[in-house]
Amino acid sequence: MTAMSPVVGVGPHPRPWPDDPRLDAELLADGDRRNVLDRYRYWTVDAIVADLDTRRHAFHVAIENWEHDFNIGTVVRNANAFLAAAVHIIGPHRWDRRGAMSTHRYLHLVHHVDIDAFAAWASDNDTAIVAIDNVDGSVPIESEPLPERCVLLLGQEGPGLSAAALAAADTICAITQYGSTRSLNAGVASGIAMYAWASQHAEPRPGDT
Repeated sequence: MTAMSPVVGVGPHPRPWPDDPRLDAELLADGDRRNVLDRYRYWTVDAIVADLDTRRHAFHVAIENWEHDFNIGTVVRNANAFLAAAVHIIGPHRWDRRGAMSTHRYLHLVHHVDIDAFAAWASDNDTAIVAIDNVDGSVPIESEPLPERCVLLLGQEGPGLSAAALAAADTICAITQYGSTRSLNAGVASGIAMYAWASQHAEPRPGDT
């Protein structure tokens, strides 16, 4: 006999409904089964984004998108979890959103046609580019002081970052590994990199999980 999975979220809100402009009438009527924190139950997406905007962190995340890598969705989901200022997609607009589990709706997505355009944005916004790749000359991310205002730049699964991306970086960090494989899954690597930044600069606040 297979155990039933717990039901996520809440059902319809009992009437009378709260008088709160942040709430979504359809969710109040039908229930809210989204993967959101309890304090955001029944809130509209716009209201959640507006609240997150009041406390986003100073780091951004960027991804080179040349092969429509499924891992991009996981990177986006991690960026939501660590409350990144924005996610930058470098290359084609199109990417597989299934791995993001709808978390892209709560983020600001920025598109750059190529590395040159991305590097120009970073320069114009006084944002250091920290590339994440285990290449010659990289430094261990676990012992490297990361700039508070920076963009963590990740590459595709397999090929990693392009030569142009590495050349544009202010710092190149690697995640120390201890096993037999050469590289980590891109989605996993992104989570480790964001955690490294958060461990240096983020202070947990009431309600953070």
